[in-house]
Amino acid sequence: MMTSSLSAGGPPRQPVMIIGGGLVGASLAIALDAAGIDAVMVEAAPPRVGDQPSYDERNLALARATVNGLDAIGVWKHAAAQATPIRHIHVTRAGEFGSVQLDARRHGVDALGWTLPARELGAALLRRLDECTRLRRLAPARLTRLEPLAAGWRAHVETVDGPLSIDTPLLVGADGTTSFVREQLGIANERYDYGQTLFVCTVTPERDHAGRAYERFADSGPVAVLPLAGRRCGLVLTVPREEADAVAALDDAAFITMAQERFGWRLGRLSRPGKRHPYPIQRVAAEALVAARAVLVGNAAQTIHPIGAQGFNLGLRDALTLAELAAETADPGDEAMLARYAERRAADREGTMAMSHGLIQLACLPQPLLAPLRSLAMLAFDRVPPLQRLLARRGMGFRGEPPRAVLERLP
Repeated sequence: MMTSSLSAGGPPRQPVMIIGGGLVGASLAIALDAAGIDAVMVEAAPPRVGDQPSYDERNLALARATVNGLDAIGVWKHAAAQATPIRHIHVTRAGEFGSVQLDARRHGVDALGWTLPARELGAALLRRLDECTRLRRLAPARLTRLEPLAAGWRAHVETVDGPLSIDTPLLVGADGTTSFVREQLGIANERYDYGQTLFVCTVTPERDHAGRAYERFADSGPVAVLPLAGRRCGLVLTVPREEADAVAALDDAAFITMAQERFGWRLGRLSRPGKRHPYPIQRVAAEALVAARAVLVGNAAQTIHPIGAQGFNLGLRDALTLAELAAETADPGDEAMLARYAERRAADREGTMAMSHGLIQLACLPQPLLAPLRSLAMLAFDRVPPLQRLLARRGMGFRGEPPRAVLERLP
């Protein structure tokens, strides 16, 4: 068995080790490379778009801050041509009079965010990974065991070429909701099952979406329609878990009729639904972000309800903050640095999780007494300028103390 370290001249410096090469893990690897930090990324799937589970058929709503960050680390140049700007967001609740509308021009920007299929972002990340010079990629490979050292960890990895052990001063768990790293570190997690299943697909609206994104709440869950290229839209339809099998069994005509009833007619008749993909929804929050010379990012740290599409946006801010702080210290696993990371991420993480959980609890509760309060709240966020600005800023991904990379084009 071999022990490995990477170095770019001078004395050998042990690499940061990232377990997980999905959207957040790959972004972190790229950010570390851009910061001049050696890293090893261990990923179970082969390095191809079709083999990576997180590079799937979801249509991601990327916040403005996210696109700034992806641009700063050299990813956006590979993805921009496939992205569609979101210039207007319209939020309503079925059967109630309140609504919130956010317009990019009103807030002095060209777009509030962009939509991009996850597979296209995955392809852009793979192209950027190929440009990295200080990154070692092990894929397909699997972490099998962790061994604590005096100043880090020894990771035992099974690769296609046999077993390998790598010493690292900082272990990063970017391995998703069911994180093996989180389990091995003994970090507990809090789980909440929403009892809902999300169906995603594409549809063609009768009217041009004109860069508008829609979110509509109802007793049975939220529905979102996101603008895509070629006058297509991404549909996100939430149903109670007990109805998921029946919805999956619907033919296209019956499914589009259901979607039309849930969403309404703002874009005219919907047609030509693409292949549907179901995703059961749960909330998983790690009780700590850091341990001795270890840190969790992305879904390993928090998996949130996809309402508001904040999952990857939040995870990227994890990655960029960690890379920023690691670049400022000679020892990326230093206890003080990890404490600073947890402090920096607290407000953004807690605020985003609270917003996501609170919205789904309040906006979808079928309690008639809540209806006027919800409508008044929506009117306030729509009509009161300070509230509108606060909502827009947070929706664009500027919350707490963001990583500097996302602030390069701060509105």
